[in-house]
Amino acid sequence: MLNGERKIERPLRWAMVGGGRLGQVGYKHRIGALRDNTAFQLVAGAFDIEYARGKDFGINIGVAEDRCYPDYKTMFAEESKREDGIEVISIATPNGTHYEICKAALHADLHVICEKPLFFTTDEVREIKALAEEKGKIVGVTYGFSGNQMLLQMRAMIEQDKIGEIRVVDLQYTHGFNAKDDGDKTNAAQKWRVDPKIAGPSFVLGDLSTHTYYMSQLIMPKMKIKKLLCDRQSFIHSRAPLEDNAYVLMHYENGAVGRLWTSSINAGCMDGHRIRIVGSKASLEWWDSKPGELTYEIQGEPSQTLIRAMPYLDDICNADERLGALHVEGLSEAWANIYLKFAIAIDAKNRGDEEALSKLIYPDIDAGLEGVRWVENCVRSADKGSVWIDFE
Repeated sequence: MLNGERKIERPLRWAMVGGGRLGQVGYKHRIGALRDNTAFQLVAGAFDIEYARGKDFGINIGVAEDRCYPDYKTMFAEESKREDGIEVISIATPNGTHYEICKAALHADLHVICEKPLFFTTDEVREIKALAEEKGKIVGVTYGFSGNQMLLQMRAMIEQDKIGEIRVVDLQYTHGFNAKDDGDKTNAAQKWRVDPKIAGPSFVLGDLSTHTYYMSQLIMPKMKIKKLLCDRQSFIHSRAPLEDNAYVLMHYENGAVGRLWTSSINAGCMDGHRIRIVGSKASLEWWDSKPGELTYEIQGEPSQTLIRAMPYLDDICNADERLGALHVEGLSEAWANIYLKFAIAIDAKNRGDEEALSKLIYPDIDAGLEGVRWVENCVRSADKGSVWIDFE
């Protein structure tokens, strides 16, 4: 169980690029990083493309005025002159800026935590991975939902053969908040997501389903996709060529089949984020709206609901427990869990402890690479006319 005691020698000096007043995700990063005040300390930021607004915001969240910068390049240059300069940054900016900021940060000898999808292409990710290895730095990806500890319980139960051989993987991440186009041109946090120059080659495949795809990898690390078929639509026609709805069918190397539905036009849906894994003996199902519960259904027996923080759960699950079984946890604790693991990974990298790093389960640059690879293959299938393709 986690209780806020330090896991590393001292908090890491941390800064943000983006994540200011108008951003949707900045606060999630801050509550994740700062939940355990023994892991990160927010000391600087280039929070907004408009300097005055970003500086005002930074001061209002407790950052010193002289460490609120007009842009990331200035921040990297000025912080490098300080003995107490920043050690790690989080990138909470639109997709099209991730690559250049991440590359500049690594050249400035900084560790990086980046929003997803990481970059536009796998070639870009491989280049940055090589640079990170050369610099001895960590690049993490904020798949925030993956910090829900019941996903690790699913992983443990599959490894312990509690459901048998996996046959069916059913994934869904949908909501209805973009069922109309009223925010596409007016909402600052929405309009760039439907602009291919900024968002990249996809909308909901990159913005939503990369979360769910990584979570499925976290749960089933040995399951590899052999081929897939993607069918994507732009029901709001002005969003084309970017999709607001997509279906992906998958064949896995072990013979299992999978299906993923991702959509932001699922009208009326508040939270359609579910994962169901069907085995030869039993099934497991997790739903984001009840993140502390896991449904375990053994063929021929009554359905069971496993509850977070109970002693019958696996140690790998309860190691990330924070509040106790009587109290509800959610997305903020999930973000805190992955940020704590980012801190532990950075500390291990700084100390050269590759053995500890190899045992840590967290969304690293390889997870980011797989997310971009996933999107590339989905787009390739869809653009060829929704045909089956080998997963490259």
